[in-house]
Amino acid sequence: MASHIVHYCLLMLLAMLTISSHATTLSPNFYNQVCPQALPIVKSIVQRAILRERRMGASLLRLFFHDCFVNGCDGSVLLDDTPNLIGEKTALPNIGSIRGFDVVDQIKAAVDRACKSPVVSCADILAIAARDSVAILGGQLYWYKVLLGRRDARTASKDAVVSNLPAPFSSFSELLSKFQSHGLDLKDLVALSGAHTIGFAKCTTFRDRIYNDTNIDRKFASSLKGTCPRTGGFNNLAALDRATPITFDTSYYTALLRKRGLLHSDQELYKGDGSESDKLVQQYSRNSFYFAAHFKASMIKMGNMKPKPLTGNAGEIRTNCRKVNG
Repeated sequence: MASHIVHYCLLMLLAMLTISSHATTLSPNFYNQVCPQALPIVKSIVQRAILRERRMGASLLRLFFHDCFVNGCDGSVLLDDTPNLIGEKTALPNIGSIRGFDVVDQIKAAVDRACKSPVVSCADILAIAARDSVAILGGQLYWYKVLLGRRDARTASKDAVVSNLPAPFSSFSELLSKFQSHGLDLKDLVALSGAHTIGFAKCTTFRDRIYNDTNIDRKFASSLKGTCPRTGGFNNLAALDRATPITFDTSYYTALLRKRGLLHSDQELYKGDGSESDKLVQQYSRNSFYFAAHFKASMIKMGNMKPKPLTGNAGEIRTNCRKVNG
């Protein structure tokens, strides 16, 4: 019994020393010493979840976006509402849109069990699961090293969701403004929007586009009206990228060139006016290596964007991703 206690204390001391050594800087090697099995465990569970339901990869990627755009990548999107905390899950842009919380719970339980203590943050789990989802659905071309060492927030903000998340009906200027407010730029906007090469959207998010937009292919719009009638069908789903909805590739950009972006905000990236955004869409549609390089760089940049991730002694490492400790 005494030897077990000593072993546990040594593990916790090692964890604290490792975390202290990376107090303010994220690193791809953050868990190498304290829990080297953490990343393989995350990948294994994400892989199983995607095999059960291919759509889950897009859901895990979306969770990371929705977390980072609201007060930084701090795991706040995972918190359930309590009498003392109104979380982000029930904010209008999130409710019925974000999912995959059960997969995050499975990952958290598995890594904590393997690491013998809660040393892997929920915020880092989201970052790793997003990367793994992209690589599993797109192949090695889309694999990149995730910067790690984030800690979890003790708070969340329902109001900040509405003010920070880009909306599916946003104009180009509104989209760019939202990205720039977090220290991201035009290239990041166009590259990260490529995440819409996988996943689905609800009728409520694209109804106005297919009935009222002019920058849309008429046959494409007509083909969606059965899925999304003028009234009703609010939760009916359509693929964001109809060509390859469960493969991470560049066909999303090819669709934009044909005026077949599902969301108004998608098509705003390509208007055919020779803008810088247009040029990026054209380049990404033609060259998957070019897109992959920009997408990976922008994902890493987003993972460290304003406000900066909690590190060192800030925040906490949650034992349950759905609620703050103690």
